[in-house]
Amino acid sequence: MAKSSTIPFAGTKEQKEKLDAVIAKHKDMEGGLIPVLHQAQEIYGYLPIEVQQMIAEGLNIPMAEVYGVVTFYTQFSTNPKGKYKVAVCLGTACYVKGAQELVDKISQRLNIGVGECTPDGKFSLDATRCIGACGLAPVLTVNDDVYGRLTAKDIDGILDKYINE
Repeated sequence: MAKSSTIPFAGTKEQKEKLDAVIAKHKDMEGGLIPVLHQAQEIYGYLPIEVQQMIAEGLNIPMAEVYGVVTFYTQFSTNPKGKYKVAVCLGTACYVKGAQELVDKISQRLNIGVGECTPDGKFSLDATRCIGACGLAPVLTVNDDVYGRLTAKDIDGILDKYINE
């Protein structure tokens, strides 16, 4: 389980206005919570407790219901994502070919765990299920860039590319 973010919430007035418009559009709609959460995550990049509270109040539903949905579905994140979203596939093919070693090396190099973001907001690390590149196992992605047939020795070079950008 990922620990809570240590990065303080810093929503803007513009983001709040966008969220308020989304909430107003879905306020009286049956099943409106999920679309609001998706759009809120697009607006803020993640769903911190402050945003969840705004949604609960705006939709006039219990905070526990919002939190329950956010923590049940894996597509929602309660922690911020970095500028560079590093995701290591832990599907069966990748896992048996050493993907956990990649996660361990990245975690050690960036000093973050799975589901966390570096304090400077540059990198986040996630473990994913199969991404459909089993022939390249083990695989990781950095945003839309795909890297395959990796070993832990490849990690420093990959990360250095983004650190130096």
